[in-house]
Amino acid sequence: MSFPLLTATAALPAIGAIVTAAVPAARRTAAKWLALFFSLGTLVLAGIVFARFEPGGDRYQLTESHAWIKDFGVRYELGVDGIGVALLALTALLIPFVILAGWHDADPLETNSSRWRPTQGFFALILMVEAMVILSFEATDVFLFYILFEAMLIPMYFLIGGFGDRAHAGTDENAAAQRSYAAVKFLLYNLAGGLIMLAAVIGLYVVAGSFSLAEIAEARANGSLEMASSTERWLFLGFFFAFAVKAPLWPLHTWLPNAMGEATTPVAVLITAVVDKVGTFAMLRFCLQLFPEASKWATPVILVLALISIIYGALLAVGQRDIKRLIAYASISHFGFIVLGIFAMTSQGQSGATLYMVNHGLSTAALMLVAGFLITRRGSRLIADYGGVQKVAPVLAGTFLIGGLATLSLPGLAPFVSEFLVLVGVFSAYPVAGVIATLGIVLAALYVLVLYQRTMTGPVREGIGGMPDLKVRELAVALPLIALLIFLGVFPKPLTDVVNPAVQHTMHDVQKKDPQPEVEAAK
Repeated sequence: MSFPLLTATAALPAIGAIVTAAVPAARRTAAKWLALFFSLGTLVLAGIVFARFEPGGDRYQLTESHAWIKDFGVRYELGVDGIGVALLALTALLIPFVILAGWHDADPLETNSSRWRPTQGFFALILMVEAMVILSFEATDVFLFYILFEAMLIPMYFLIGGFGDRAHAGTDENAAAQRSYAAVKFLLYNLAGGLIMLAAVIGLYVVAGSFSLAEIAEARANGSLEMASSTERWLFLGFFFAFAVKAPLWPLHTWLPNAMGEATTPVAVLITAVVDKVGTFAMLRFCLQLFPEASKWATPVILVLALISIIYGALLAVGQRDIKRLIAYASISHFGFIVLGIFAMTSQGQSGATLYMVNHGLSTAALMLVAGFLITRRGSRLIADYGGVQKVAPVLAGTFLIGGLATLSLPGLAPFVSEFLVLVGVFSAYPVAGVIATLGIVLAALYVLVLYQRTMTGPVREGIGGMPDLKVRELAVALPLIALLIFLGVFPKPLTDVVNPAVQHTMHDVQKKDPQPEVEAAK
């Protein structure tokens, strides 16, 4: 029996969560180093998974399959395709930066607090989320995926509600109530989506007699499993609704600005750069593969919702006065691009959407984490409280600028490649949708450059003059992310080689081919 590499990649952070949580209350620093150690170990395993994956090989590789709940046909089945392995690598890569950035975010505010362990709990919850997200990218049993899809809400709820943004600590007596509201809203929205998905999962089992993604797909391909159009459409809607909440897609997005605004900055990155990717990933893996006809049937409506997300999110980002909420609304706009690329049903669009998931994770992490360093120094999230930062902290301002330019998809930075592919794929199939989506690029330039101008340029405002520049730990977070954004912007081939074969499998599932350009005959 071969070594269960995929299980090990998810088990290591889960073990790390247990070990970190068990550290004595007074040994907070030891808990931090343990969490970082386990996250780096997970990154090494994820690197091995990425290296062992063969882009030209089987669709699902490094597979594992064991009986779990025999009476209901539930199996512990794992496997990664090109899309899953790319997102697995992204998750494992970002968690060490999240831990480093949040090094002091959960330290007790009381000077003498050795009887409880908020620090241990904070880092243990982050590792537990990492384990569940990684396993969700690996799961090829629908019921197993559903369990993970719902279970990750529990540690996220406590991270949002129990560890709030300290920009409000001690100054806003309603901060705890706002955190609680954001956490409950996050939980209720996602639980509602999950419950609807549960009904669809049960319906799928009744129709197909199996939870195995591979078995269902094979049965559909060889004609032994036929679904009535109405049945397939209802099941598709049940799955898609849950994924659209997680994504988040308009109009199911309203939990995101609250959650990102009230959470600590590292947790905000965890939400939008890691956890939310499970929703868009699942659209590709489950909606398109299990319900190809229903996916094509729903495409016009989904494209409209994606376009609304792009424009609506960008417009609200332009009008924001809060730095973290601005980045949250920008993420809603970016997720609109991802969904647009997925349901354009072209190879360029879906390759671009997958790359967008990875590149958005990197760019949002870079921008949000540097913004968090800025907010920690000033103690405020309001844009109006800043000005002239580049004169006193030029390195902070420079990294903030590069993160912002990546967010607006500047050529030469990684998000440009993915956004370009999405637009090429959309234009080739739906030219009008492509034109509308392009407006989102213009608005992105507006909200990013205005944010930089108001916070970093101009005269030095009161309270900014003594602001220190980035320190060693903060540089260890920002610089590698900036380097990756530049490297993948110039040389995206390591990702495209892995992603493109998986996209071709998805295109085959929905029986779609890329539109051929119309060439006028020579006269």
